[in-house]
Amino acid sequence: MDQQKKDPLLNDPFSQKDQELFELNNAEPDDDGLIECSLLPLRDVVLYPNMVTPLLVGREKSLMAISDAADDKETMIAVPQLDPSEEFPTESDLYLVGTEVAVGRLLHMPDNSNSVLTQGRRRVEIIEFVQTEPYFRVKARPIPEDEEDSPETEALMRAVLALFEKCVQLNRSLPEEAYVYAMNVDSPSWLADLVASVLNLDLVERQTLLETFDPVVRLQRMSSLLGRELKVLELEDRIHSQVQKKVDKTQREFYLREQMTAIQSELGEGDIWAKEISEMRDAIIAAEMPEEVNKKALKELDRLSQMPPMAPEVAVIRTYLDCLVDLPWHDATEDNLDLQNAASVLDENHFGLPKAKDRILEHIAVQSLADEDSDVKQPILCFVGPPGTGKTSLGKSIAKALGRKFVRLSLGGVHDEAEIRGHRRTYIGSMPGRIIQTMRKAQTINPLMMLDEIDKLGNDFRGDPASALLEVLDPEQNDTFSDHYLELPFDLSKVMFITTANYLWNLPPALEDRLEVIEFSGYIETEKLEICRRFLIPRQLRQNSLKPDSLHFTDGALKRVIREYTYEAGVRNLDREIATIARKVARKIAEAKKAPSRITANMVPDYLGIPKLRDLEAERQDQIGVATGLAWTEGGGDLTIIEVSVMPGKGDFQITGQLGDVMQESVRAAQSYLRANAKKYGIKKKVFDAVDLHLHVPEGGIAKDGPSAGITIATALLSAYTDRKVNCSTVAMTGEITLRGRVLPIGGLKEKLLAAQRAGLKKVLIPEKNRPQLQDVPKQILRGLDVVLVNTFDEVVAHALQPVSPKQKKSKQPTPVDPPTSD
Repeated sequence: MDQQKKDPLLNDPFSQKDQELFELNNAEPDDDGLIECSLLPLRDVVLYPNMVTPLLVGREKSLMAISDAADDKETMIAVPQLDPSEEFPTESDLYLVGTEVAVGRLLHMPDNSNSVLTQGRRRVEIIEFVQTEPYFRVKARPIPEDEEDSPETEALMRAVLALFEKCVQLNRSLPEEAYVYAMNVDSPSWLADLVASVLNLDLVERQTLLETFDPVVRLQRMSSLLGRELKVLELEDRIHSQVQKKVDKTQREFYLREQMTAIQSELGEGDIWAKEISEMRDAIIAAEMPEEVNKKALKELDRLSQMPPMAPEVAVIRTYLDCLVDLPWHDATEDNLDLQNAASVLDENHFGLPKAKDRILEHIAVQSLADEDSDVKQPILCFVGPPGTGKTSLGKSIAKALGRKFVRLSLGGVHDEAEIRGHRRTYIGSMPGRIIQTMRKAQTINPLMMLDEIDKLGNDFRGDPASALLEVLDPEQNDTFSDHYLELPFDLSKVMFITTANYLWNLPPALEDRLEVIEFSGYIETEKLEICRRFLIPRQLRQNSLKPDSLHFTDGALKRVIREYTYEAGVRNLDREIATIARKVARKIAEAKKAPSRITANMVPDYLGIPKLRDLEAERQDQIGVATGLAWTEGGGDLTIIEVSVMPGKGDFQITGQLGDVMQESVRAAQSYLRANAKKYGIKKKVFDAVDLHLHVPEGGIAKDGPSAGITIATALLSAYTDRKVNCSTVAMTGEITLRGRVLPIGGLKEKLLAAQRAGLKKVLIPEKNRPQLQDVPKQILRGLDVVLVNTFDEVVAHALQPVSPKQKKSKQPTPVDPPTSD
């Protein structure tokens, strides 16, 4: 008993008078082996045999039962409740396995509660409730303990002790004396109960161990619970170690920084953090921001000054303030409004492009006439044209002519709206959009900003960048452009925006409406020759370390390069081919070999290899069912040959040559028009159902589409039906046809006429409605061409088809288009 009283688990605030607790005897069983005792219901507590535990008692029934048991010097039976929250438990609310306990005197505590000391004696199983009022009395059967000593039991006890030792070492709430006490217990039952009473287990697990009567099974279960607890404690210890390591590092850094501050103070250098805050305040004042922006910046600076230097948000606020300070809120470059200088700069770097140059000169003229009260908007231009036509380089020349800084922003492949408007500062790693970043880079509020490849914008689940550009490119809105990162208005109204695109068809209508479109058509051959002379050849000689007069190209050589080695509307590939020739000549000079000083047409294959392309060439003879059309491609103008073959059949119509949907519709429209007007053109009506037609457009590996081949297709079909030859060797045509035979306008007129001229054709039929576009066609293209304007297909027939020969009229033999006769 003395040993039990000295147990560190006793939590002993009790006096020596409680010695009588240990002197109480267990209840004596009757003839049936049952004992009768008062019942003590427990809330969320399980008492184990041999364990001394203080209890807080509050219910009147329990106080009465304890008092009577103390007066009668009887033990009690303690049983946990199934539901700890039940205030007045009944027989069905209690477990049936509990512990016979000795109960000491009631003690009144300072907080008006009552406490009692209990000592567990043995396990019992309730058999019968014999009294319910004023408190429970029950009959119970004591559970005998099987203390068999075996090697398995000894091994289990050692395993439990080893696990318990580790738990005590890791769990700071368990005193080391608990393990010492467990080492001195030689009973497996007592050891299992001791460990169970110490560990933090829930009520069900505690009660399960109490109801496990076999000590060996109880030890096995206890071992499993200790293993689980050990895993949790090891994880907690690992987390605690990591946290403690970080805390120690933070404390160490804080200590070192305090030391550094003290040393700097002694040296008279002051606090670096305070110095940085002061420098940032001076920078904000020097930036002369607008009032709203200045107020926001000072507010963020005040927040920054109140934070410790190592706070996570310090970097976010510092980056934000740096961005505000670096933006050009008022700094602007002065425009050079000298018209002659501007015209000279534009002509010096670019040949042709009259529309774009005139528009820039007009803007400079308006600016030169404006006074302080004038509200002159900056132009928002869109240069549209094939690759290599000088759109981007012209933007640089415009900036040079105006004396503005040039900044370029490539939009090709941009899918995220945040690329334009920026990320909100709530996100980690947020930054301004590319518009604000470019302005920060420009360092002036009025640069020339080129938005390159605007037609290559995409959109997905992250937003639509094209829609975000609506505010940027609207002169009525962009003076208060709002970036998600800044969350402040920024003035973009003084920026001169120039966008570039290859096509307009994939631009949203709202965005296209904000752009002033200037078309860059492809260069004709004479223009390419001039560009070579003025720009490309001198530049390549300079870049390949050749003297300016060391190498000359004849016109024939340049034309051969243009026609047989490049197929483009611009001059980018032409520049590469000239560079190839210049490099090969430079190599010969470096190797001390004989190098040419003049490149002729016959020498071109020696430097560039076999021709990559064939030059345009019209049909050599007029034929039936063959018509020459004109097409507009990315590489400029080209010829389109339409071939129609007629054969006996049942009226089938076959189309080949990889034609697109629009072009196939043109074929059907031409066929329907001819069937509806068969009598007028001398076509026998029965022929449509008596022959098969095959329409083919050569170069089947190249996709073709568009409506401008309508009159060419109709001409070839009519020729095949009437057996009349087409003037395909001298006449080319282009125009869309309707079901009424009207000829509608087409695009790419200049490129198509150039193709006709290069092919050696004499006459070109174009729609009457394209007459205004003839003004933009250079005179050297029209020289040698007979351009005929037509309104209807009848006019096309008059020029394109040869008349029926007298021999055909007199012949009684059926023509190839006559329906086959049957006997």
